Amino acid sequence: MASSSVLSDDAVEAIHQASLTILEEIGMDVILPEARERMKAAGADVTPGTDRVRFDRGLIMDMVAQAPSGFTMHARNPMRNVEIGGDNLVFAQIASAPFVADREGGRRTGNQEDFRKLVKLAQSYDVIHTTGGYPVEPVDLHASVRHLDCLSDLVKLTDKVFHVYSLGRQRNLDGIEIARIGRGISMEQMEREPSLFTIINTSSPLRLDGPMLQGIIEMSSRNQVVVITPFTLAGAMAPVTVAGALTQQNAEALAGIAFTQMVRKGAPVMYGGFTSNVDMKSGAPAFGTPEYMKAVIAGGQLARRYNIPYRTSNTNASNTLDAQAAYESAFSLWALTQGGGNFIMHSAGWSEGGLTASFEKFILDVDMLQMVAELLTPLDTSPDALGLDAVRDVGPGGHFFGTPHTLARYETAFYSPILSDWRNFETWSEAGRPTTYDHANRVFKEKLNTYERPAIDPAVEEELDAFVARRKEEGGVPTDF
Repeated sequence: MASSSVLSDDAVEAIHQASLTILEEIGMDVILPEARERMKAAGADVTPGTDRVRFDRGLIMDMVAQAPSGFTMHARNPMRNVEIGGDNLVFAQIASAPFVADREGGRRTGNQEDFRKLVKLAQSYDVIHTTGGYPVEPVDLHASVRHLDCLSDLVKLTDKVFHVYSLGRQRNLDGIEIARIGRGISMEQMEREPSLFTIINTSSPLRLDGPMLQGIIEMSSRNQVVVITPFTLAGAMAPVTVAGALTQQNAEALAGIAFTQMVRKGAPVMYGGFTSNVDMKSGAPAFGTPEYMKAVIAGGQLARRYNIPYRTSNTNASNTLDAQAAYESAFSLWALTQGGGNFIMHSAGWSEGGLTASFEKFILDVDMLQMVAELLTPLDTSPDALGLDAVRDVGPGGHFFGTPHTLARYETAFYSPILSDWRNFETWSEAGRPTTYDHANRVFKEKLNTYERPAIDPAVEEELDAFVARRKEEGGVPTDF
């Protein structure tokens, strides 16, 4: 499907030039000495004694031009590899919610049991192409070793591409090693075949902090995937106008993308957009709004301006599974498909503005994602599909229910929804008037009951367990508590 636009070519160029002016005149605070040294060596203007770095627009564009227009992310199961870029649309599960919810248990702090259930659900639906990060943060695992247990689970419970958090150099290194072990390959092969991704959020406005910069250095230097994503909420961390927020988003994204190429030319990187607005009465983030839709589509235009794959998100701000959850996600999906999104974070399960991973919302989203996939499947107009023989058989005034053409296709002719209830009112009433929430609650439990762990080489699992055990004995990573 051709991408839509909300900006004219002149408007795209105006935002592009204004964002380069920000990087030249104001610059970014780069809160890691090693990163500032690398930037200085590449030609950036580092103000001595401060974190401030300014970038010549020519330098930025020279670096951005080195980034690949597309690449493959390699999964443990080669059938799960995903192509990033072009017209490809890749859906990733919700990531990083502190809370989890289902109807029986209500909203609660994340734990390992719910983490594992959500990961199993991600494995259970083919339309979820990759996991995201941790779908919910399992706070019952100590932060020093949490990443070891979680990443090990992602290898064992799924066979899809996964993510490592950039929360300090050692977590990146552990994640890279776990991904390598999971695929059963050498480090040299892994450098040729990107197998892991990390999300790098700028600290808007105009800052890159130490852990994020370390993440870029560790991942890009090994040719792993970095997704640069400014978090620019108009009116809060960015100008209140959508155009102003987009300009700041673009400046921050270009600085991060350029730095990946300073670390390693040709390293795989994505242009991330996460511009939305806030409720100006409360300051709370708002999603699935007309402003969000415009920002998503405009972000796609900017990413294509630089010929870099585009990351965006399926969002909503609803606190439960209701009409708001559905229509805000529907608007998000409309925007990201029209806007040419390539990699879609938080595709399934996002609730409460990202604070809660909802089991029922996961199922609703999977249903909508499958509908999007069906919508984007090209229409069959072969002679057989045109059905002239069926029309000849029936002629004027007949019906097509019993024709050979119909009987050969009726089971697969149309998309079969997971949740839509098409019974008539009387039958539906006799069944207890179930709602979408009821159906989604039932379906996620049924799916967990039929989950099957994907096959894994016993030698790989043994090596993985040994690595995790050793790293735990060493204390994992330092924490503040």
